[in-house]
Amino acid sequence: MNASRPRGGPISEIPIELDRSAAIPLAVQLADALRASAASGVLRAGDRLPSTRGLAGYLQVSRTVTAAAYEQLHAEGWIVGRHGSGTFVTTSPPGAVRPAEPAPRPRTGDRRLLDLTPGAPWVHGLDRAAWRRAWRVAADAPPLIRPQRAGLPEYRTVIVEHLLRHRGLAVVDRPDDPGPSPADAVLATAGTTAAVAELASSVLRPGDRVAVEDPGYQRAVGALRAGGIEVLPAPVDADGLLVDEIPTGIQAVYCSPAHQYPLGGRLPAERRVALVRRAREQDFLIIEDDYDGELRFDVAPLPLLVVLGPDVVVHLGTTSKILTPTLGAGWMVAPGRVLGAVQEYRDLAGAGPPAAGQRVFVELARHGDLGRHLRRMRRELAARRLRLVQALGDQGIEVLGDEAGAHVVIPLASAAAERRVAAKAEAAGLLIDGLARHYQGTPRLFGVPLGYAACSPAEFDAALPEIVDLFAGEARRPAGSDAG
Repeated sequence: MNASRPRGGPISEIPIELDRSAAIPLAVQLADALRASAASGVLRAGDRLPSTRGLAGYLQVSRTVTAAAYEQLHAEGWIVGRHGSGTFVTTSPPGAVRPAEPAPRPRTGDRRLLDLTPGAPWVHGLDRAAWRRAWRVAADAPPLIRPQRAGLPEYRTVIVEHLLRHRGLAVVDRPDDPGPSPADAVLATAGTTAAVAELASSVLRPGDRVAVEDPGYQRAVGALRAGGIEVLPAPVDADGLLVDEIPTGIQAVYCSPAHQYPLGGRLPAERRVALVRRAREQDFLIIEDDYDGELRFDVAPLPLLVVLGPDVVVHLGTTSKILTPTLGAGWMVAPGRVLGAVQEYRDLAGAGPPAAGQRVFVELARHGDLGRHLRRMRRELAARRLRLVQALGDQGIEVLGDEAGAHVVIPLASAAAERRVAAKAEAAGLLIDGLARHYQGTPRLFGVPLGYAACSPAEFDAALPEIVDLFAGEARRPAGSDAG
């Protein structure tokens, strides 16, 4: 429906469109509309939002819909509740970082740019009937009397099973603070960036130093800096983090060993062992971002860092890459002292992960829909990856980082080459990324991290020749090739 003008609030200025015939749940549609309005400036910091009840009546939806949307936006840091005053928009949430806006989808003429940026999930493969069923069951759950700051118990139990089945991680009672069940070693989070922000505000202190892979995940850099943390670059190569070059005197290091973001390397076993040993010797934490660890192609699994060093590793996972970031659901496996500090911070801040996304994940897992989706996703993305790498290789174009994840990297010779390829991509209706923006300082490598999950099968088939044409004459030739 299209909202006209009710009395008394900035919501009257927002054209909220809720499509009841769409597969996307109404709560997700509402959260997306409010988020977009805050990002575009239609809603400004300090604007008061209606109550969930008032908004539900205005939009003619159930209060469950509006409450779930507000929960999601609160977890992401777009809104804040003030006791006795109401709910307000905030573009600078305390102790957190404003989430990066979703990748833009500008238009070339009347054609939407096809999203080939890294990090986007395979939403086209979601079973819509299962998706709708999971949301209906989640909406039928009774309202919580008190927030579950650690996460719903059933969600944490499902995460224990998920990690064992899909990541080979047998979660056990915390070695430094045993609990009654393995689920006590798991905290629900609102996603990776939110978890990093919580660590910056609870375990770490302003002025602490944290090394982050460079190039690396800039939202993590932003989350740390927003918490007053000094971020230091940690160099990487084609295999991932260079352990011997991690700066000294740090309190933590952030890394993505399963599929380094954005270069795509898989951290070798010997480096993993060395990293854990150094963390113990120098008394720092390792933040292991396992953002797409469920995706691996033609290679044997490597041990998770949290398996090698459960006493020094904070393991972070997310549903953003295997389902959709709109769920706002993730998890943290960490030593008891870390989990305790995060929970204490949540209690003091009145914060916690939204329950709606957790309930949806639980329902998908309970009925086997999650497992079926992951199997379909692996088959589809493995086939796409093979065709993409072969098509580029047939033209002598080098590809890195293709053993895992849902993106590869095509190296380029210079920043100018990045700009030329970006211009060609826009003209062809393709939205791409560049390596240069993933550096904290001066870029050392140039290229394009190319995602291949977001498009539909038909879109991928149609785009493949255009993708190859993008890099003709621009891509760096592989070592040992005939290129002069």
